[in-house]
Amino acid sequence: MSNSFSNSGAAAPQVDVAIIGAGPAGLTAGYLLTKAGLSVAIIEKDETYVGGISRTVEHEGYRFDIGGHRFFSKSQQVVDLWNEILPDDFIQRPRMSRIYYEGKFYSYPLRAFEALWNLGIWRSTLCMASFAKAQVFPNRQVKSFEDWTVNQFGWKLYSIFFKTYTEKVWGMPCDEMSADWAAQRIKGLSLWGAVVDGLKRSLGLNKRPNDGQEVKTLLETFRYPRQGPGMMWDAARDKILASGKGEVLMGHALKQLAGDGQGGWRMTATGPDGEAVIAARHVISSAPMRELAARLHPLPDTSLNAQELRYRDFLTVALKIRADDLFPDNWIYIHDSKVKVGRIQNFRSWSPEMVPDETVACVGLEYFCFEGDGLWSMADDDLVALATRELVQLGLVSASNVIGGAVVRQEKAYPVYDADYASHVAAMRHELEALYPTLHLVGRNGMHRYNNQDHAMMTAMLTVENIKAGERVYDTWCVNEDAEYHEAGDEGATSVLPASPRREVSDDQAAALASVREVPERIAPAKRRDAA
Repeated sequence: MSNSFSNSGAAAPQVDVAIIGAGPAGLTAGYLLTKAGLSVAIIEKDETYVGGISRTVEHEGYRFDIGGHRFFSKSQQVVDLWNEILPDDFIQRPRMSRIYYEGKFYSYPLRAFEALWNLGIWRSTLCMASFAKAQVFPNRQVKSFEDWTVNQFGWKLYSIFFKTYTEKVWGMPCDEMSADWAAQRIKGLSLWGAVVDGLKRSLGLNKRPNDGQEVKTLLETFRYPRQGPGMMWDAARDKILASGKGEVLMGHALKQLAGDGQGGWRMTATGPDGEAVIAARHVISSAPMRELAARLHPLPDTSLNAQELRYRDFLTVALKIRADDLFPDNWIYIHDSKVKVGRIQNFRSWSPEMVPDETVACVGLEYFCFEGDGLWSMADDDLVALATRELVQLGLVSASNVIGGAVVRQEKAYPVYDADYASHVAAMRHELEALYPTLHLVGRNGMHRYNNQDHAMMTAMLTVENIKAGERVYDTWCVNEDAEYHEAGDEGATSVLPASPRREVSDDQAAALASVREVPERIAPAKRRDAA
């Protein structure tokens, strides 16, 4: 792609909006801005792919979705935008995901009767005895995820179906995660109620619909681009370029973002051919808050707050296996402490076009880690060997049938919600909004929030409206459906936002903004359960 922004000593080219990051938020903003006639320049540090976490990586004709992305939103505005950008390439796919434990599959969400049946008489007896003990002698001082879950299900079921996978994903012990998160994540599941419900179904006493189950199942189907989510963002990029109002600079990482003294910006990015300099009236950043703060000039007072923000990373080891298919699920959760893999994606179940050879299955083993730790730093060949060994250990394949593999690393996949993150985010947000009305934060990493794809898009959509209006008429940090604006931070602390009218978001916009997912918070050290 041509780069008209290389620094040759002349004045930097001027655009209306410079955008940092070509993920869902950045490309949504770029598409809508160019559609409105504004000029944009987008920098993306990846040399090949747009889409960020929602990109689709291709290797030898095989396509890998980084994490699995269902295209579902409660916001019609978001759905309409998806259809506008990618009108002819969605397919409808059956949804199926289960838990895999000791060679058997279990429904997800968990069905207690089925779980007890699969575990066998002896282990089920121990589970029920453990459950009975928890009911008779519950922990009266519930502080952690472990406390809450053991109280609900007993230690035995907790250790099998909750502890191992949760700790793999989040990289911290369950007795350090807040009990509030457990209550939010595990809604409506009563062990006794599920056992009674299962007995009724076995005896034919339940009536349709839903086979008498009190809790409805998850969506049975979902929409998906036929060659993966990257199709959506490739199409958005192509439309931005075709507009004649936008440019996307691949392989360009933010080096510095400095105010021009007139309310605008001078952005410097390093690329394969040296530095590119872009002058812009507005900047939209989906870069991690920690990285943005370090590259702002002058450094903001809250740069130290930003440096305290942490992230959870993960990698996918995609294996090609000589087989028609391994399992029908889109993905399975691995609840086995003897292996490091946390989840396995089955790419053909997402879309047959992801796997070009009908005689080959392609699965992605997901490992949750921290950037720089042992897993992250392993050589690709060693990771392929590890993934192969673990699939064999799980009893899913024979090693001789694995015919190739590839590794995809995803840094900063999940923002970490530790005890102090909210005050750090609030401090940086308030300083930047007060000092820089033309700097806008969007997306998952740009706002340090565990956003769904549609939430990230809506923050960009509202930001575009703010830029077009010339003021912050929408509060993009609003995530509750009644559009009240809550300030995060330490108890008793006050923060004042710049005085400006705040337009209430519509119900449709709020539906997307409310899709932000819950993330476990670490309980304060003083409140942790006594190790004894």
